Amino acid sequence: MPTDGSVTARPQRDRAARSSVLPLLAVNAVLAAVLAVALVALTGGAGYVIAGLTDPGAVTRYGITVVRVFAETAAVVCIGSLLLAAFLVPPQRSGVLSADGYAAVRTAGVAAWVWFVTAVASTFFSAADAAGRPVTELLDPQRLLSLVGAIEQPKAWLFTAAIALLLALGCKLVLTWGWTAGLFLLAVAGLIPVAVTGHSASGGSHDLATNSLLFHLIGAALWVGGLLALLALGWRRGSHLTLAARRFSRLALVCWIVMAVSGVINALVRVTPQHLLTTDYGLLVLGKIVCLVVLGVFGHQQRKRGVRDLVDGAGGGQLLRLAAVETLVMFVTIGLAAALARTPPPQEVYFQPSNTELLIGYVLDGPPTLLRLLFDWRFDLVFGTIAIALAVAYLAGVRRLRLRGDAWPVGRTVAWICGCAVLLIATSSGIGRYAPAMFSVHMGNHMLLSMVAPVLFVLGGPVTLALRALPAASRKEPPGPREWLLAFVHSPVSRALTNPIVALVLFVGSFYVLYFSGLFDAALNYHWAHLAMNAHFLLVGYVFYWPVIGVDPAPRRIPHLGKLGMMFASMPFHAFFGVILMSDQTVIGQDFYRSLDLPWVGDLLTDQRLGGGIAWASGELPVLLVLIALLVQWARADEREAKRSDRRADASGDEDLAAYNAMLRQLAQKGRPRD
Repeated sequence: MPTDGSVTARPQRDRAARSSVLPLLAVNAVLAAVLAVALVALTGGAGYVIAGLTDPGAVTRYGITVVRVFAETAAVVCIGSLLLAAFLVPPQRSGVLSADGYAAVRTAGVAAWVWFVTAVASTFFSAADAAGRPVTELLDPQRLLSLVGAIEQPKAWLFTAAIALLLALGCKLVLTWGWTAGLFLLAVAGLIPVAVTGHSASGGSHDLATNSLLFHLIGAALWVGGLLALLALGWRRGSHLTLAARRFSRLALVCWIVMAVSGVINALVRVTPQHLLTTDYGLLVLGKIVCLVVLGVFGHQQRKRGVRDLVDGAGGGQLLRLAAVETLVMFVTIGLAAALARTPPPQEVYFQPSNTELLIGYVLDGPPTLLRLLFDWRFDLVFGTIAIALAVAYLAGVRRLRLRGDAWPVGRTVAWICGCAVLLIATSSGIGRYAPAMFSVHMGNHMLLSMVAPVLFVLGGPVTLALRALPAASRKEPPGPREWLLAFVHSPVSRALTNPIVALVLFVGSFYVLYFSGLFDAALNYHWAHLAMNAHFLLVGYVFYWPVIGVDPAPRRIPHLGKLGMMFASMPFHAFFGVILMSDQTVIGQDFYRSLDLPWVGDLLTDQRLGGGIAWASGELPVLLVLIALLVQWARADEREAKRSDRRADASGDEDLAAYNAMLRQLAQKGRPRD
């Protein structure tokens, strides 16, 4: 428990904040719910029933929209409050949360409980709506469980409820900055289950729709939630309002850009430009666009006037007034989004998609020839964007070093840029395009992401570059990005993951668990599972190679002989994995690949054996590269140690050598026979 004097006044300050923020929040949430219900009624979304199902009744038709609005409101409040506690206001020197951070975490805890309750309610309502039954009939646990097991959307809400429950319990226990940052990441992850199982996850181009929706929801949650948390901080007269407003202002600009770009992409997947003015769905999209433009104007004024007044010492009145109006517009946008979720898009956009489009989101023009694998690109909005962002951020760091006269090895830059290029090619070129449809191409994608890109990334030394490029906070300043990065590198999580045994088991064992446990077969039907697999391949590869050949100092120091042992220990497991795939008589993912019915994949077992050969053969070049890098680093380390020994000898006048010679003379004297 914090022991400084600011915590003593916490109850009075929390009551003052609640008396100001909660009425505004409640009024805006009710307004958003009423607006959403009215729009659903006007556009006919409430009467939209899947063919063959009965009308579930007015309570279910409108209740699902109301509950969703309150669930989304609770989610953004929880995320924004944890964002404020973790990154917008500083903790105490000891790492314990300050009074402002502690109050924000408690607010996040209350919001998490509301999120949990509304997520559970959404499980009932979404199951009843999908089954065409009144929600009261689902009070029978057996009937509810059967529907949840068969329908994806209720299942997603159930996962969301579990995450919200963990957040609510965690906010009761957390007192330090590190755990607060972990809860924030968990809260952001709570947005994913519902996002990847809605309308965007089905039909043609569902890969683009789902990826853009993920960016859109995360950007909106950070923006809306962060603004609400900033508003609460200003009303309770927090001691770090200027710092929080300055940091949030930078984040808000990024969120606005992300929301604008992802929103346009997501809308174009569902509705063509000619349908914007002629369909209800298009009009709702236009309404969201108008709200987004208005929010951009308010955000600009917030940065131009509100933050400037705070920095100049003129007080936060201007900032709070702008934030209050901006919050109102944001909740109108939430209402529009909830109405969009219940409004059917124009049917012309989804006119008779092919079987391949339904399963993977797009068509394949022919067999995966070399030219198609290299040049038939379909940009991956998640990993393609990450690859470009990582390259730009790295080059910006190198440029900052050079502008101040510091050198940075060219080889590290080349390694990092090549790693970004491998990530981009593996996910956005023809390799990424054909990977969901053919096991052999998927295995090539797997090897690039787990054994090539991570090797190049760790040789780039991103942590060392960031620590040199980011400014360090002085003793009187609050911690910033550089200190956050240091805390992560030295965190218990990093130490646990870079344990040689843990890293080896994750890197090698996950291959066998994924492909031979039935998990891969179950994952093939879902786009989000493909995203999760790619992320897993990349991260476990980085965790394994970081302590082995990484330029950045790892949380655990491993001797060079131990690093060599880790590499030799992993090699037979990789080779054996490829051999099993080549000799196995059971087709992995057989049902999914047969449902695709690609004319150029005549024998699924032959394609799987080709994938096994790729897994067996493609491990040789990365292993050779790693061994060369490890031996070079080992030789350089010995050379540096020899130079340090020489410098110590020069500084001490060869005292160690003199002492050693004296010991030899003494032993020689003792060994002489006495007269």
